[in-house]
Amino acid sequence: MARKSTRPVRARVCEGLDGAIVEVGFGTALNAPYYPPAVKKVVAIEPSQVCMRIAETRIAKSSVPVEYGGLTGERLDLPAGEFDAVLSTWTLCTIPNLDAALAEMRRILKPGGSFHFVEHGHAPDEKVIRWQERLEPLNKRLAGGCHLTRHMAEEIERAGFNIRSSTPITSRASRSRWGTPTRGGRSVVRTQPTDAKTAISAYRHSPPRSASGNLSR
Repeated sequence: MARKSTRPVRARVCEGLDGAIVEVGFGTALNAPYYPPAVKKVVAIEPSQVCMRIAETRIAKSSVPVEYGGLTGERLDLPAGEFDAVLSTWTLCTIPNLDAALAEMRRILKPGGSFHFVEHGHAPDEKVIRWQERLEPLNKRLAGGCHLTRHMAEEIERAGFNIRSSTPITSRASRSRWGTPTRGGRSVVRTQPTDAKTAISAYRHSPPRSASGNLSR
């Protein structure tokens, strides 16, 4: 996901991050250039040591300290209620036990903490959905277990988060019969645990698929 077209999305999903952050699916540090100055540290969760080695150059260029925090989001060896935010970009679609990962993310967040993510997921277009369903078995084998048909917003809310705002993003590829339909279900979302005590204002969806705003506590 190092394509040029993803850069504005990465920048937008990182807006409003501050304090101590856990990034699940750290990869090769493609989000590092977009960490706001208010971020004090990032704990990287990444199963691939190859990715972590490739990430070293980007980490070195970042002013934000990055420390390695473990292999998988399904079991985080991190203290409860310790972090201001969790960041995940195109990762939830690949996690086998999504319920466990979301429960862990919720556990480590402080009251009022937020979850910033952008994801592949179930598309709004019926034609795209049909292709997602046909391609998902092959895609899971070829793309690191990536599910194309997960209803991400519903899964996150079921885990106890409250989605305050979201911005669906559809690329040209999703409109093409032979394109990559997984992009059709992509959303940039800010979430909070439902028992959080502070309010968030973030991206407000406004037709046609555009948004503006910022995150506040």
